[in-house]
Parts: sequence; structure tokens; C-alpha cells
Amino acid sequence: MGPRSVGYRLPEEALVFGGGTLTATDLAVAAGHADIGDPSLVAGLDPARPLKLIAERVADAVDRMRTSSDPLPVVLVGGGSILIRELPGFEDVRRPDHYAVANAVGAAIAQVGGEVDRVFSGPRDTVLAEAKAEAVARAERAGAREGSVRIADVEEVPLAYLPGDATRIRVKAVGDLDLEKINA
Repeated sequence: MGPRSVGYRLPEEALVFGGGTLTATDLAVAAGHADIGDPSLVAGLDPARPLKLIAERVADAVDRMRTSSDPLPVVLVGGGSILIRELPGFEDVRRPDHYAVANAVGAAIAQVGGEVDRVFSGPRDTVLAEAKAEAVARAERAGAREGSVRIADVEEVPLAYLPGDATRIRVKAVGDLDLEKINA
């Protein structure tokens, strides 16, 4: 059991597709949580223990991210969420509509970024403007729609040990994906 993945080779390697590698997908099919491939190819599997271990690992990861011990709802999304029916230690486990494709939806609506991280010399206002313009241009070259890009983060660190008002500037810009630029 993982955390390695066969990834895009799932249709060739998973047991339910006639392959020779036991995958989390095989466990989900054997448990009746997924209807994919040929269930008869995993009919002899007992998925209870590995699925319990997966749920425990996820619960441990969620628990480590908590900021308090107060009860907390957990929202499960993405293809792997079919592996978890109950999350040990969490009473309120939710799956929104279309939860299985949430990763794909998130990727489709994600913003495109551009970042600059280098040392600039000169007057503060001038070098900040230059760094911001460069970050915006990088975001647009990466596929962001012109006019939608905004500065998301700016970090300045003066470098007193270098001459000429040297400052390390990191600027991150993000913008909406320009669908016209895809496959252009």
C-alpha cells in the first residue's frame, strides 16, 4: 500500500484491468466503493485492513493540520476520497456534490501565477514597480488572461552587505486562465 502510485498507468497495471499491481483502486472496487474495471479480478481480496490503514493515515494528516482540538468537519474530495467511509476521530465527514472530480474542477479554475525572486538595486519605488511588472508579465506568458493579473504577495529583504541599495525582492502575481491561450 502506497503512497506510491501507478498514476497514468492505472489501466495497464491495476488488477481490475488485468494488470499485476495491487492499487488503491483495486481496494475500492473490492470493497464495493467503486464500479470500474472487472470486479471479478479482485473478488478474492479482503480490503478491510488496508482501507482502515488508509483512513488512519488520512485522519493522522488531518489531525496534524488542526489549529485547535475543537470538533472540525472534514470535507473529502477527489478520486481517492472513495477509499474512506469513516475517518477515525472525526465525526463530521462530508462529501459535496461531484466530490470525486473536485481535483479536476480545482485545476480547471485555478489561477495562473508568475513569480520574480532576485536582487534589485536602486530606489525602492522603482525596483518594486519593475519587479511587479516582471511578475505580471511572467503570469501572462504562463497563460493568465491579460488584465486579470493581480499582485498576490510581495517580500522585500534589504541586503545591507551589498552596495547600491540592494534588495532581494520576491513578487508573486496571479491571474485567471486565458482559455484562448491554450493550444495556441
